[in-house]
Amino acid sequence: MAGGGIVDPKGGARAHLYEYRITSYFVFSCIVGSLGGSLFGYDLGVSGGVTSMDDFLKEFFPSIYERKQEHLKETDYCKYDNQILTLFTSSLYLAALLSTFGASHITRNKGRRASILCGSVSFFLGAILNASAQNIAMLIVGRVLLGIGIGFGNQAVPLYLSEMAPAKIRGAVNQLFQLTTCLGIFIANFVNYGVEKIHPWGWRLSLGLAAVPATFMFVGGLFLPETPNSLVEQGRLEEGRKILEKVRGTSKVDAEFQDLIEASEAAKAIKHPFRNLLKRKNRPQLVLGGIGIPAFQQLTGNNSILFYAPVIFQSLGFGSGASLYSSAITSGALVVATLISMAFVDKFGRRAFFLEAGCELIFCFVAVAITLALKFGEGKTISKGTGIFLVIVIFVFVLAYGRSWGPLGWLVPSELFPLETRSAGQSMVVCVNMFFTALIAQCFLGALCHLKYGIFLLFAGLIFIMSCFIYFLLPETKQVPIEEIHLLWKDHWFWKRYCESEDGVKADELQERNMA
Repeated sequence: MAGGGIVDPKGGARAHLYEYRITSYFVFSCIVGSLGGSLFGYDLGVSGGVTSMDDFLKEFFPSIYERKQEHLKETDYCKYDNQILTLFTSSLYLAALLSTFGASHITRNKGRRASILCGSVSFFLGAILNASAQNIAMLIVGRVLLGIGIGFGNQAVPLYLSEMAPAKIRGAVNQLFQLTTCLGIFIANFVNYGVEKIHPWGWRLSLGLAAVPATFMFVGGLFLPETPNSLVEQGRLEEGRKILEKVRGTSKVDAEFQDLIEASEAAKAIKHPFRNLLKRKNRPQLVLGGIGIPAFQQLTGNNSILFYAPVIFQSLGFGSGASLYSSAITSGALVVATLISMAFVDKFGRRAFFLEAGCELIFCFVAVAITLALKFGEGKTISKGTGIFLVIVIFVFVLAYGRSWGPLGWLVPSELFPLETRSAGQSMVVCVNMFFTALIAQCFLGALCHLKYGIFLLFAGLIFIMSCFIYFLLPETKQVPIEEIHLLWKDHWFWKRYCESEDGVKADELQERNMA
């Protein structure tokens, strides 16, 4: 056995024996690995902008373009309510939902790096097809290829970053995925703002530029190391030990390497990881990481605002160019918020960010709902002052989301699953996330049309429910090694009933050691 290992007499918790230092090799691996987020982010930012461009609407959705010009005949909330138009957006997320199961098999058996490379190729092909589309069918097929790329990338990248990172900075490192996602959104909004003035093919350039981050991701992926966890899981112990020493910057990795070997041995005993997820002992991970958090991340309503921010602002009377510029400002808040979260999430913890931001999100949605109820609808335009107030409130909302449910919705699930179900668990995360993303994308404009300002009150109520979910059911995971997260369930007031009795340290003792 390469490198040997140590058996801690206190039941296997060896976190206090882990050693590391930050190396250039580690930094390179994490930066290149995190580029997968830019694919997701660029599409989030670009799709809503393109669907509000007149040239795009005239070519593929002429009826919506005509309706846009006749907004006094109907409620302003309903200008863009068209199921084929929203299918253009949501088809990507349905494809990502299905492709993540294939990605799980590749991630588990061929490694995280293989899935990253597959995702970049599919996304590149989708971008080229969308940019050259001549009809709606070509658009939808292109979106499906983009979705497959996102399904592979979102399945592999959060796992890659969590496994490469030392426990004490795992939160910040994992949020590189969210940072590149936000940067992708930010850049996409400025691209939309610029190409909108290029008639009649500016929208093609906007969609085609999605090939750029895919190219960077593929080329960088060729030089990426595989994670030590994955190498050990594949039985490549010598190589796994070498990579672990290289990313940790020390040869004193016996304790961590032993944890990887033990986790790998448990993983090899699992022949059907998806079936294993349903076992009683995995109920905490399934409910919290596999279903609850990824579903609630989308039910905050934030992605609905990002999808259709240009549409929303245009409906609010800002004009086409102003709406794209306003969206770029809003997406800038996501970048700032992610940097704040990266700086403090490993100090203050995941729960604090979830709960504090939840109060802000509720306040912002209620403020938007009241403002729209009093000032908007039935062909009326809003005043400049009211419009500025709405942009500020949405900016504050995105700032709160961007340091809580945005990054933590990917970070926390990637921490919770043990190695034997981690790939399957992450597929479950992506599947649920993409299902609700597609659902919101497909239903938001219709709901906005029929519920009007009430849609924002609905989101406020959902955020209250999800904040209670976090408060009562999620233990704090900051600075706990990823292969020792399972010890936290044993002392949780609710989840301990699902844990099989094993010899080991108490969760509070584990956290005290890691904080020392």
